[in-house]
Amino acid sequence: MTKDAVELFIGDMDVYQAQARKTAIYPKQYKLVYPALGLCGEAGEVAEKIKKSMRDGNKLDDLAVAKELGDVLWYLANLAEDLGYDLSEIAQMNYEKLKSRQERNALKGNGDDR
Repeated sequence: MTKDAVELFIGDMDVYQAQARKTAIYPKQYKLVYPALGLCGEAGEVAEKIKKSMRDGNKLDDLAVAKELGDVLWYLANLAEDLGYDLSEIAQMNYEKLKSRQERNALKGNGDDR
């Protein structure tokens, strides 16, 4: 992906975040806590669907997992907003971190600051 394509994609994330924010109706006193707990819960639902598919030997329901990932994205967008960040900023920081690790051949290993 070219740098321009990455920047275009990352910018589109802010459009989604603004739309997601319009549906955020949780009490402001639970700012950070509500979306953080929701994010954990929805990520758990993604894992649960995959786990049950493995356990039961059934074909994974990709659509059901994708819908749960949408819920993960919603909570992520609102948590970022509550922290004062645009999704584009979060994505750009992550992209730069991973690109740096790749350039330094440090994608494998442990720790945030490798």
